[in-house]
Amino acid sequence: MTRPSARDRLADAALSLFDERGYDQTTVDDIVERAGVGRSTFFRYYGSKEAVVFPDHDGLLDAIRARLAVSSDATALVAVSDAVRLVLLHYLEEGDIARRRYALTSKVSALRDREIASVARYQRLFREFITAWMGDEAPGAALRAELMAAAVASAHNHVLRRWLRGECQDPLAELDAAMQEVIALFTAPAPATDDVAGTTVVAFQSSQPLDALLPALRRLLAEDGPAKA
Repeated sequence: MTRPSARDRLADAALSLFDERGYDQTTVDDIVERAGVGRSTFFRYYGSKEAVVFPDHDGLLDAIRARLAVSSDATALVAVSDAVRLVLLHYLEEGDIARRRYALTSKVSALRDREIASVARYQRLFREFITAWMGDEAPGAALRAELMAAAVASAHNHVLRRWLRGECQDPLAELDAAMQEVIALFTAPAPATDDVAGTTVVAFQSSQPLDALLPALRRLLAEDGPAKA
């Protein structure tokens, strides 16, 4: 069996100690002793005790930028969906460590604050990309980009948390479905054309009987010409 990497051993040791002793009562020295490595090895991978709890957000943000950078106007929304998938895949690959981290951050307010700040970094990156894609001079573009970026982050976090709680058997499929919902919210429907035949039905309430209204409706239709879809 392949021996876990020093980084993984440190993460496992830290999470185990946090469970046993509490987050505040555990020191870096405790972690390196449990993992069987030196302090220099710890700081090679993690800048602080707090950092050991979280995934490599800088690396994930770089991967997102790289994916978005190779998109075009026609593939921008696909790129956003792919980028969100990259983040979810990272958590899935972490497996049990990700679930243990989630349980810990749910109990330690300082870690929850850091998690919220991390989500804001992802949301800002998506907002900047979407703004550039929409064109920041278009009416309402800044607001639409802000709203869409928030929806993207919310969709990812909804699916991720369901998986972390053991409520989701196929998180990738759920994320794909969630992103389709997000894109549908911000994709304008095709404009109606004047040359499409059809019938417009208008519903309203009146105290007049139907027989009394029909002649007036027929006159209106005759004056306006053929009904349009």
